[in-house]
Amino acid sequence: MKITAAEVTRAYARPGPGRLGLLLWGEDGMRVALKRQEVVAAILGPGAEAEMRLTRLSGADLRRDPAALVDALKAMGFFPGPRVVLVEEAGDGLAPLIEAAAAAWRPGDALMVVTAGRQDARSALRKLFESHPLAHALGLYSDPPDRAEVERMLAAAGLAGAGREATGDLMALAAALDPGDFRQTLDKIALYKLGDAAPLTAADIAACAPATIEAEVEELIHATADGQTERIGPLLRRLDGQGEGPVGLCIAALRHIRMLHAAACDPGGVAAGLARARPPVFGPRRDRMQRQAQAIGLRKLEEAIALLVETDLTLRSSAPVPQMALIERTLIRLSMLFHR
Repeated sequence: MKITAAEVTRAYARPGPGRLGLLLWGEDGMRVALKRQEVVAAILGPGAEAEMRLTRLSGADLRRDPAALVDALKAMGFFPGPRVVLVEEAGDGLAPLIEAAAAAWRPGDALMVVTAGRQDARSALRKLFESHPLAHALGLYSDPPDRAEVERMLAAAGLAGAGREATGDLMALAAALDPGDFRQTLDKIALYKLGDAAPLTAADIAACAPATIEAEVEELIHATADGQTERIGPLLRRLDGQGEGPVGLCIAALRHIRMLHAAACDPGGVAAGLARARPPVFGPRRDRMQRQAQAIGLRKLEEAIALLVETDLTLRSSAPVPQMALIERTLIRLSMLFHR
């Protein structure tokens, strides 16, 4: 039978003795691995590895020893509690072997969890689990998690009670990051909030979210947009000493100004435009960019884009120009343009 991602954890938290198992398949190995980890933890609870209630078999193991799966499913454990046989890196070549194991399975045997890569509609492995009355198949696609899944992940990390703004920021972050990176970010936020009973805020997320550009580069661009002309030279010299190139600085500045321009053009207003920005912006950085877009205005932002594109073309040309001096001059001109 097919099952949805929202249902699978509930269905396998207490699977009962009459459940054969589950197939998890998808192109993204990280998504499959995270869901497998979640499902196995829901079935077995804590201490399963130490109590030897989890048996791991790979596709290569089964090709060497076809009887290993049936033996593992029927093995008697030393400790009470549910048992799982995990078959990783399975494929259609193992479908007959897994089908034979399913035929030999009886209530009370271990539960089978199989992971696989992409499976099309003709896949024998997928058909086996989708057609079996005691089994499920779940396809994991590259769509970002929905609000319910994000809220469930927050609760699992001990971060329940996030406000609407914080939840919105997490949704944007989930859409921008790979599943593994998003899970690591949630773990980082949970550690950051350890012992803090206050609700999760956008500022907490901003403090833990992965930086999209290096912090000092970002500070240089903010100094330019805020009209802090006197800070541009010292910040550039420090970045030059760290090996940052003028072309990379120009690209980062152009990306920032284009985000401000898109926000200023948004029919829903600057705040709505920044909420749709990719990569997402959070907390104090978002508030700072909102003030910049509102203070600079659409016409000056368009002038800034034209100047940065011209500078980028010059930096990439074969013209013998002092490149760091050129980007410094451009940023100073922008800073003065924004606040004259």
